[in-house]
Amino acid sequence: MRLEPIANPTLARRIGLPAVALVLTVIAASLLALLAGANPFATLGLIVQGAAGSKFALLETLNRATPLIFTGLAAAVAFRARLWNIGAEAQLYAGAVVTVLLGTGALGLPAPLLLPLLALAAMLAGAAILLGPVLLKTRLGVDEVVTTLLFNFIMLLFVSYLLEGPMKDPMGMGWPKSAALIPEARLPRIVTGLRLHWGFALALLAALAVWVIQTRTTLGYEIRAVGLNAEAARFAGIPVNRVMVKTALLSGGLAALAGFSEVAGLKGNLTLDLSPGFGYAGIIVAMLALLNPLGVILSALFVAGVFVGADSMSRAAAVPTYIADILTATALLTMVLALRLTHARVRWR
Repeated sequence: MRLEPIANPTLARRIGLPAVALVLTVIAASLLALLAGANPFATLGLIVQGAAGSKFALLETLNRATPLIFTGLAAAVAFRARLWNIGAEAQLYAGAVVTVLLGTGALGLPAPLLLPLLALAAMLAGAAILLGPVLLKTRLGVDEVVTTLLFNFIMLLFVSYLLEGPMKDPMGMGWPKSAALIPEARLPRIVTGLRLHWGFALALLAALAVWVIQTRTTLGYEIRAVGLNAEAARFAGIPVNRVMVKTALLSGGLAALAGFSEVAGLKGNLTLDLSPGFGYAGIIVAMLALLNPLGVILSALFVAGVFVGADSMSRAAAVPTYIADILTATALLTMVLALRLTHARVRWR
């Protein structure tokens, strides 16, 4: 068996194969529900209803999608330049730590000044976390997959130390959490009484800004060129190492905004379980979006809807919520295969 490239795939092939991938994902989810002893159609219906069946459910989906958009953008930007940033989780926590350090009273500023300053400080912290691995890659050839992945564990241990020591809330009754942010450091809610906050609007603006950078600026062209062929880009006069550093700074900053939005918009303080894996889920979001910044919004909504709907479905149908993890993983695998076969046909011999 071998793959033959297709120069100009037909419209039916470009649309049909991804559609088949989605159908296979639904079939896989149905089989899992059947094995769990539930009605597959009722289970899928409960997932959809739990994700968008009411105002509360829809806003919860948007709320869950907010950090996924940021981490998805971080992965999409880095992967476009073939910089394999697996450390968005560490960058997220770095942004959260800085937000708490500056947002618990260290800066006596009004909200219109304090919130942008906190977001900028969080981005700088996330960028600094990724700067080390990218310098090791460009200067010494160290694999960034290993270094960024290890940074996740280092950052989690560091945050655990902070919450048990210097940053532990003395009024927290012994629980490992930080002090609460002052009111001026909190992102307002979009809908009064519900959890959706203005971090979601910030995520949409970030996606639009990244799209503009990638499609309308010299840096975006350089990132695409380096990602397609670094040696050819270097031969054409593009400073590859400098582009990689700029890409890393942008990617790390975007991931850190997820930590800022979760602390300032939702939690109000820092805990060790701030992220249930947003950094890793952002990779799935970016791949499902084909590294398109605007597509990241749609794929983040899909992934968030699956997880929010699965929580509701689990309570109603007594089906484990792990079906959401399998569903998103199956969607990723089938979509990647479909996209590969869109531009290549299988030949048997």
